[in-house]
Amino acid sequence: MPDMQGLNIIVAVAEGRRLYAAVEAGMAAAALGRPVRIFLQGEAAALLRDPLSFAGDEARRAAGQPDLAWLVEEAIAMEVALFVCQSGMALVGMAATELIPHVRTSGLVSFLAEVGADDRLIVY
Repeated sequence: MPDMQGLNIIVAVAEGRRLYAAVEAGMAAAALGRPVRIFLQGEAAALLRDPLSFAGDEARRAAGQPDLAWLVEEAIAMEVALFVCQSGMALVGMAATELIPHVRTSGLVSFLAEVGADDRLIVY
């Protein structure tokens, strides 16, 4: 569908459950044909460090839900674009080589510059 309203999500807090929720929302929008971009700001950049996991993974698996690593892998397969804050990476002492594959580094200004006038912007 041409000219679909895009969804842009900023994860502003370094909590795995927020990233999980943001990725779920992004996948739902992508399933509806919308372009989706997710930006991890500040300390949240560390959430995409390889290997990917969070404290809630075990409980999710026990409930029959996917863990964070599987969810992110599927989101990438659905062409959900993932970005991490370059300043955030410096803040947590992380290099780009420590990121999971297919994640791009960016700055907040660059990320926001790509948000279209009719796009949605959500902050987790």
